Amino acid sequence: MYLYILITAICLTLLMLLIIQWFRDYYTNEKYLDWINGARPLPVLGNALEFISGDVISEFYRLHQQHGPIIKILLPFQPPNVSVTDHALLETIFRSAALLNKSNDYRFTHPWLGHGLLTAPGERWKKHRKLIAPAFSFEKSQYFIDIFEKHSCVLLEKLSKKVGEGTVNIYPYINLCTLDIICEAAMGTTINAQSNDKSDYVYSVKEMCRIVIGRSLSIPKSFDFLYQFTKDFYKQNKALKILHEYSRNVIEFRKKVLLGSSEQASSNTLLDLLLDSKETKVGISDSEIREEVDTFMFAGHDTVTSAISFILYCLAMHPQVQERVVKEMEAILWSHNLNVATYGRLQKLRYLEAVIKETLRLYPSVPIYCRRVVEDLHFGRFCSVTFAY
Repeated sequence: MYLYILITAICLTLLMLLIIQWFRDYYTNEKYLDWINGARPLPVLGNALEFISGDVISEFYRLHQQHGPIIKILLPFQPPNVSVTDHALLETIFRSAALLNKSNDYRFTHPWLGHGLLTAPGERWKKHRKLIAPAFSFEKSQYFIDIFEKHSCVLLEKLSKKVGEGTVNIYPYINLCTLDIICEAAMGTTINAQSNDKSDYVYSVKEMCRIVIGRSLSIPKSFDFLYQFTKDFYKQNKALKILHEYSRNVIEFRKKVLLGSSEQASSNTLLDLLLDSKETKVGISDSEIREEVDTFMFAGHDTVTSAISFILYCLAMHPQVQERVVKEMEAILWSHNLNVATYGRLQKLRYLEAVIKETLRLYPSVPIYCRRVVEDLHFGRFCSVTFAY
């Protein structure tokens, strides 16, 4: 009996200490961020009710419209956040070598991507970036042209069947095409997503993209304790089993291929480059290789799909620009009856390049980036304490 009372008293004391610590941190952070505009936070709840609609992007836009380019956002049981749309401050943040650590919001990708380049902490990010960069250099890119063209032809064939049907949602078609491309370019294997979009791997990739993005835009699902009781939690576990098993099998297969041939010397894929780095004692494990490959499978196809979709949307909305792009392609790519897209010819499409850059400015594929500030940040007349972006 006395032991039960003692344990209960200890637990209640610890709980009270945690609550007191939380309240102290919460109001200390609110005091430090008092100079930053934003919606007035409620006791305990902070600004959580501002996002009750579930449309996080729209709410961020509304808050910035009301309170300016730099606003504070306080949420329960989370570090304080500052949302920034000021281009000068953003440049300061992204140019800083000390602000490479990702915020806690990236944890939703950890079950799938681990600590790949997208989510890696600062020092690991620096190391792996040096390893990966050569696989996507301008010199290496020219070897991927045939892959781009092969899968783009399949896409064009599918879209040609939709001509005359009125409005068409092209996003799913582009999504499968980019998945085919990044899979072959990064792993050296083909999944034929465009011809077999019902395969377990393709379905699992789409499911995990939906789940990761959904969690990042949902306040309730952002809490791990609540998330484990949702249907998405069980769907995630099923999808991850398929994705990780596929990646491991491909890695083992490529190991055997490279060990039994001279292909390693002329290999251009990301996976082969990482395997070569491991063999040369750079210090990257099989699990780290799998994380990097999975990272590029996710980030490489999802962001490119969004970018291409926005580009085609903008061209459809501006016929005069579309016509000029077509004329440039006719003059450079299709001149002299040579219907071949070479690396050199693609480099000459200056107007198309301008269209792509302007579209990305208007409609960025990734609208929100997060950084965790680990030291005081000085900007103009402002000086922030350590907080999370």
